[in-house]
Amino acid sequence: MTAAVTADQTLHGRNKITSKAVRRVVSAVTAEALEVSASDVSVELADRDGALSVVAKTPIRISPLGVPTRSTGTLLERLSSAQSTIRSRVLQLTGSAIDRVDLQVTGADIRERKRVS
Repeated sequence: MTAAVTADQTLHGRNKITSKAVRRVVSAVTAEALEVSASDVSVELADRDGALSVVAKTPIRISPLGVPTRSTGTLLERLSSAQSTIRSRVLQLTGSAIDRVDLQVTGADIRERKRVS
């Protein structure tokens, strides 16, 4: 005897996302949050008792002294904000909950904004 699925029954399934794909998503989200290139971001993932732990090594974009910036807050405030953004965006995009985000700043990306004539 076979069981037919009726319209009011719900089928449950799951998608498996590889660690390489999650690493790429975390890299892109981190780069966006800190205004740097994703190719400059290095990401390590670890499983901590069923929760995802992230270590991202990245430069951070800062404006030259005396040049107005669109970023607000101190460097530490920006990094703290980036940690929250990484947690929420990665959860939204992959369904993976991140328990801990460690950001290791490897340098400063100092660029002036180019004016368009």
